[in-house]
Parts: sequence; C-alpha cells; structure tokens
Amino acid sequence: MTIRGLYVITDPDLIPAHQLTNDVVQAIVGGARVVQYRNKTADYAIRLQQAREIRKICREYKVTFIVNDDAELTVDTDADGVHIGDQDLALRDARRVVGPTRLIGVSCYNDLNRARRSWEHGADYVAFGSFYASTTKPNARHATLALLRRARQEAPIPIVAIGGITLENGASLLAAGADALAVIRAVFSAADRRQAAEQLTKLFHE
Repeated sequence: MTIRGLYVITDPDLIPAHQLTNDVVQAIVGGARVVQYRNKTADYAIRLQQAREIRKICREYKVTFIVNDDAELTVDTDADGVHIGDQDLALRDARRVVGPTRLIGVSCYNDLNRARRSWEHGADYVAFGSFYASTTKPNARHATLALLRRARQEAPIPIVAIGGITLENGASLLAAGADALAVIRAVFSAADRRQAAEQLTKLFHE
C-alpha cells in the first residue's frame, strides 16, 4: 500500500449511484493509484454496499482504497485505510479502531504543526490544502506552495496536496514536494473520466 500519484475522491453530488463503480474503474484505468470513498449523506447500509464494491475494484487493479472519515466503515469493508479531518476521530482513536496495519491519513489544511503532531503520533500520510479555489469546499483554508516546500523538507511520510487542483496547476504542487494530487472534479466532472485521469497522471512523469 502506498500513497503516491493520482488520488481520486468520490463525490455523490457528481457521481450518480448507478455510475459510481464505472467511474471509479475509468479513473483507475486512466492512472489513479489511490481511491478514497467519500459520502457524508447516505445511510450506513448504502455506504457499506458502495464501499465494498469499490474495495473489490481496487483489489482487482491493485490500487490503494481509503475511506473518508469513518473508521468503522474502514474495518467493515476491509479498506486499506482511513482519512480523518479535524472534526473526525482523533488519530489515536482511529488507530485503535482500524488497527496497526491500515493506513491513516490526516487533513492538516494549512497547519504544519498539526502535520508534525500527526506524523509523530503515527499517521501514514498528511494532506495539505486547499491550494487553489475549490468548488467542493469554497470556504476551505488556504495553503501555500511555501508551506508545501517546508513540509517536504521535514515530513518523513508522503504528502498529499488537495483543493482546486487541475491539469494546469498540478505540476507546481509536484515541484514543491507533493507525492500525490487529490482531486474530485478534475476527474469526476470531466466528460471523459479516463482521459482526465490519464492527463493528470502524465504530470507525475514529466
């Protein structure tokens, strides 16, 4: 399991339920190396079913599967890890639920001190952002390239950049030290999901 490359995040507002598995497959075939299942509105039974379907796909394609926010769903679907924010379980509590071998990613927004505490307490990766204007989270805290460069100098674990990332601005984040680019709309609002993922994946090889 690794956190590198194109990291796609599902969004029920963009992806109709009947289209979810196909869109995930198209993103993976296009080059996504990490898939995060994110759904904050559906009831548990629906989320469990959807997450299990995505986990199966990720296993088939040998892609890392992360669940957003929900440590119990992570265990119930045998996901590779969970991603937590500042309104979710504390890192130590998430670790207690998911166990020692699953990944835990932590949203650190624009807070390097939060990132330091996270890796010191066993996080497997940290995420910074929003770097650019995001329609998914229009009021998100703003992170800078300078912060990303500084984090890269210190962080012993992978760094994910998120927030308004596009084909046009993604290269600057990789140059500043990001290991992975997390996107929602850049892939899942594109007319051709596979092609969008392919174009973003090329950034990692340029």
